[in-house]
Amino acid sequence: MFGMMMDYPLTVTAIMRHAQKVHWNREIASVTVDNPGQHYSYGVAFRRVNQLGNALRELGVKKGDRIGTLAWNDHRHFELYFAVASMGAVCQTINPKLFPEQLVYIINHAEDQWLFVDPLLVPLVEKLQPQLQKVKGYIVLTDQAHMPDNTLNKPYCYETLLAEESIHCRWPELDESDAAGLCYTSGTTGDPKGVLYSHRSMVLHSMMAALPDVMGIGSHTVLMPMVPMFHVNAWGSIHAAAMTGAKLVLPGPKMLDGETLTRLINHHKVSYSLGVPTIWNALIDYLQNSGERIVSLKSVVVGGAACSETLMTALESYGVTVHPGWGMTETSPLGVYNSPMPGSEVLEPEQRRKQQLKAGRAIFGVELKIEDSAGNELPWDGVSAGELKVRGPWVASSYFRMEGLDDHFENGWFDTGDVATIDKHGYLSITDRSKDMIKSGGEWISSIDLENSALGHEAVAEAAAIGIHHPRWGERPLLVVVLKAGVKANGKDVLDYLRDKVASWQLPDACEIVEELPHTATGKVSKKTLRQQFAGYQLPG
Repeated sequence: MFGMMMDYPLTVTAIMRHAQKVHWNREIASVTVDNPGQHYSYGVAFRRVNQLGNALRELGVKKGDRIGTLAWNDHRHFELYFAVASMGAVCQTINPKLFPEQLVYIINHAEDQWLFVDPLLVPLVEKLQPQLQKVKGYIVLTDQAHMPDNTLNKPYCYETLLAEESIHCRWPELDESDAAGLCYTSGTTGDPKGVLYSHRSMVLHSMMAALPDVMGIGSHTVLMPMVPMFHVNAWGSIHAAAMTGAKLVLPGPKMLDGETLTRLINHHKVSYSLGVPTIWNALIDYLQNSGERIVSLKSVVVGGAACSETLMTALESYGVTVHPGWGMTETSPLGVYNSPMPGSEVLEPEQRRKQQLKAGRAIFGVELKIEDSAGNELPWDGVSAGELKVRGPWVASSYFRMEGLDDHFENGWFDTGDVATIDKHGYLSITDRSKDMIKSGGEWISSIDLENSALGHEAVAEAAAIGIHHPRWGERPLLVVVLKAGVKANGKDVLDYLRDKVASWQLPDACEIVEELPHTATGKVSKKTLRQQFAGYQLPG
């Protein structure tokens, strides 16, 4: 016997209609090149989305077409999120920080029909244009007064396109399984891989993200996503904000500028934000050097890389509660989130801190398991480390147009490539990426543990540990660090600091001080590049 409920499709269009009718007077503030103080209501935003939908139809956009965006966090990118998906097309957000050859690969592999481009990124696209095989034309995200001179083929001005269209749009009826968004991985181990999100997966992910024990986003929230909108749909925060009526503050291109972030937080009374450690470090550096304060910001998500105790303590000193989280492009991205468990307030301070630094517990809809190399499931005891596998309604089942990589998806589970432990309460701890673990004398050493320990040193700004060939032990760890500005220290100082922080056999054999570490386009340290830089390195002794 089946239930007798309506078969109502879960679509991005449904989020839009709800926000338009229920949250029409809530505000979206935005920073753009042509207007650093732009703001309007959800009601006005979605009237413009209607105009954009009509413009897309005039351009010949059809269901299933991929539409690329090279843009920052601003109101026009917000409009694209909803108009493209509601048209039945696929919004492909592209990371402009990728290498040019990766950008060309992604745009051609996706077969993007049109590219929407921020004016600051027009020079980049002009260089790529001769290699882009399927792109029919380019829409520059600005008004006519700020339209840059360019050599693009078929360039359009975004605001001019919208001005010619009606504020009413007949949106097509869509199946909730239709594709809505496309994001590519950063390609650290080969070509970037495309992950194709459905309307259903986006809606369910947004609903779960907004839950009180997860992000807790609601109409009371003033949300400023400092994770880029081209990075896994801003971790689902944009759709969750529209769904719940949160005020949105979109900070534009200067998300690594601590002064700009501080000004926006204080002006708009931002209460909640999301970002990678690099962004939070930039904010903390500015606050410490300027003496300014942030009062309204109460909670932040730290994701994309592990949150160090040093960073957590620094943010807490400004009254900010830190929530680590874990996810991937393949998980939309939210998989686990660290909210305090009932009873955690009575834990000893050291125990509570260890729990706070873990990645978190699975949110409803995501299942986790860890397996040994033989495929045996391991217990949730907080000690047994194994390969992390996940499944759920917003977890990828395959890669877009890359059938040869199906070995990542076996028996309904996605193999994340992470090594992890899970404790009896369900708290996940990422030990390392499997490819970054250092195997020394038959024992595994976690590069993440070494890095987090090194970040506790007062002089260390960034740290990365890699394995270096050793004739006896197979591999030994090399620690590579960047010092804080104006602070002096040497490798011996850092190693001496670590002696009572890690086991003696885990202590790096050497520590090198460098000006900067190589990073991927998503802000993570590129261990692949670092290993290339130190190929042939001779360890002491």
